[in-house]
Amino acid sequence: MSIASPPPPTAPTAPDRAAAVRGSAIRDSGTVRRDAVLATTWTATGVVKVEGDVDVGSGTVDGLVSVGGRLTATSLRARGTLEVVGAVEVRDDLALDGTFRLAGGLRAGRLTARGTVRAAAPVVVDRTVFARGTLEAPSVRVGVLDLVGSAEIPGELAAAAVVRAQFRGDSHLGTVRAPRTELHGPPTSLIPTLWRTVFGGSASIHVDRIEADSVELSAVDVGFVHAREIVLGPGAHVTAVEGAVVRRSATSRIGPESRSPPPPGLRR
Repeated sequence: MSIASPPPPTAPTAPDRAAAVRGSAIRDSGTVRRDAVLATTWTATGVVKVEGDVDVGSGTVDGLVSVGGRLTATSLRARGTLEVVGAVEVRDDLALDGTFRLAGGLRAGRLTARGTVRAAAPVVVDRTVFARGTLEAPSVRVGVLDLVGSAEIPGELAAAAVVRAQFRGDSHLGTVRAPRTELHGPPTSLIPTLWRTVFGGSASIHVDRIEADSVELSAVDVGFVHAREIVLGPGAHVTAVEGAVVRRSATSRIGPESRSPPPPGLRR
């Protein structure tokens, strides 16, 4: 009768240094410099510089905060100016109020932003982006985008459900792909008549291409629209259309247009 040999001894597991450090809460106030931040909660107020990575459960920062590496969090609230050299990943809610500058990309569960968000790499938000201000990124992928302000997204803006934007300033979008797309330029009532007469009109809103089920446009310029249902409101211009225009304002235009540059010394 053979006897099974006992399993080899298992080496004891080394203590998880990250978990141990994450068991603490870190509070920074005033002018602070750190090599890195690893904690369950991080509160920073003032001028704070982190040379390396930030990895926290919950973070709240207020003031001028810079991170020289990656920023990872379960949730994060930032007010003031936050600059991050590496990628940012926030599993749940990311709330921003002020200026947010990223040299890397952004991944979040939900994003609420008031102010300016500038990312040098793609932005991916699983659920909703609620933005009031300026959004700039090479490409954006979201569940729902609700924007009031301006945007510079030269690549693809893709949404699982809706892209809804009320533009207030010069904006450019590359390709928009979403089941429902609603894009509206600034109402003419927001721009004084004398200013429009002298300086050439309202903000310049241009979209290269839209692919959607339903599209609603006003006071925007679009190169090509492919959709089942298209509504062209006041001031909308589309160079080429593939789909049914179900409603159209008398001031909307379809087809190529030639535009002359403004006289020297005048800018739009």
